[in-house]
Amino acid sequence: MAKWRTIRNQRTGRVVLERAKVCSTFWSHFKGLQLSRRLPEGEGLLFTTGKEGRSHTAIHMFFVFFSIGVIWLDASGRVVDVRLAKPWRPYYAPVAPARDFIEALPSVLERVRVGDQLVIVESS
Repeated sequence: MAKWRTIRNQRTGRVVLERAKVCSTFWSHFKGLQLSRRLPEGEGLLFTTGKEGRSHTAIHMFFVFFSIGVIWLDASGRVVDVRLAKPWRPYYAPVAPARDFIEALPSVLERVRVGDQLVIVESS
C-alpha cells in the first residue's frame, strides 16, 4: 500500500502538496516519474534517502515526458534548492546537500522558496 504525506510550508502555512507518495525503496526511486504521461495537480512524489548529499539526490529526466518542479530538502526539512526540470535532460543536482526531494508539477515551485521549512505529515 502506498504511503501518502501532506506537505505544508511552515513560513506561509500553505499546503505545498496535498498528496505526496513516499518513495523510499530502490525500485520506487528507479521508477520515479519515468514513463508517466501526467501527474494530477496537488500530487507528487516524496523521495527519501536517509542521508544528506548531493550526488545521490541528483535526478535525470530521461523518459519523463513533462516538466516538473523539484524541491530538495535537508535532514531538518529546510528547502536547500528548487528547480524546474525539463524532459529528457540528463542531470539536475541540488546546490547544497539534501536528504529528500519532492517532484511535482511546476506550480509547486510557486509555494516554496529556498530557506523555507516544510512540515510533512501522514495523510490518507
